[in-house]
Amino acid sequence: MVKLIAGIIIFNFLPGVHYLMRHDTLFIFNPIANLGRAWPVASNIRRVADELGGADWSGTVYPGHAAEIAENAARQGYKRVVATGGDGTIHEVINGLMAVEAEKRPLLGIVPVGSGNDFAGTLKIPRDPEEALRKVFSGSPKSFDVAFMQDDTGRKEYWMNTLGIGFDAIVNYHSHNVPVFQGFMIYFLAVFRTMVENYNPFLIKGTMDDAPYEKETLMFTVCNGRREGGGFLLAPNAEMDDGILNYTVANVIPRWKMLSAIPHFINGTHNKLDYIQTGTLKKLEVKSNKPLWIHADGETFAAFSSKVMGLTLEVSPNAIQIIL
Repeated sequence: MVKLIAGIIIFNFLPGVHYLMRHDTLFIFNPIANLGRAWPVASNIRRVADELGGADWSGTVYPGHAAEIAENAARQGYKRVVATGGDGTIHEVINGLMAVEAEKRPLLGIVPVGSGNDFAGTLKIPRDPEEALRKVFSGSPKSFDVAFMQDDTGRKEYWMNTLGIGFDAIVNYHSHNVPVFQGFMIYFLAVFRTMVENYNPFLIKGTMDDAPYEKETLMFTVCNGRREGGGFLLAPNAEMDDGILNYTVANVIPRWKMLSAIPHFINGTHNKLDYIQTGTLKKLEVKSNKPLWIHADGETFAAFSSKVMGLTLEVSPNAIQIIL
């Protein structure tokens, strides 16, 4: 751990980091992505970037740091900002870019080196970091939607892949405490723990696209992307450039039924189950009868100490350009 921290500090003060700005591309690298396994990737992909014309680099040190770096990069005039990490790093970078005016936002590149890489997977960005990096320099930009949420305390955040309320939010929370495994297996084991320890329904009331909505549920997941949790295909038909969000809602059911639904969530066939509802929306406003557990793009927004009882979310069409 000491070596890792020292490496992060050195990484931030190497020549070419963002505040010296020698190039028009900035890589924001999360060295502790994939439970710390991303750090060895840095030297290899930096060598490739140098071969392709060079870039500036900055490593993240604390939660929220990637958002700060991305916002500063946009204000300094970088043309490309590259999120080099997992879904959480992309989430932070998007929040940083959305903090500036649309005309000042750089193009977003992605080099996936996280554990789930669900967002990159939906966009079919190569899993191999070197190949993905080469695409950043040679690919073309495409506009995509971004979603926005605000809780009843006034806290605001953007998200781009999935937002989960209830069951899958706690699965995400538990996934951070499965250090031995990687990728999909982390989330698979977290599902079982959540079934045993945190199988708690909640009642939400409000409006969906201005129509009254009321539901007692175990899980309410809204998707801009198609998958989460390293490969659970919650919205197989979602398109991230159509100005529409997809949702999946689970009725209050026995544990064994949720267990039997796992293969369907993996294959994207859960809409065939009579205790699962799916659909589309552009805006949702709800209040709950108990504190909500929420994750956004795999980042915990509200967990066990949550006091969030209400949430508003909506889609912002074509808000950001991603290099594919």
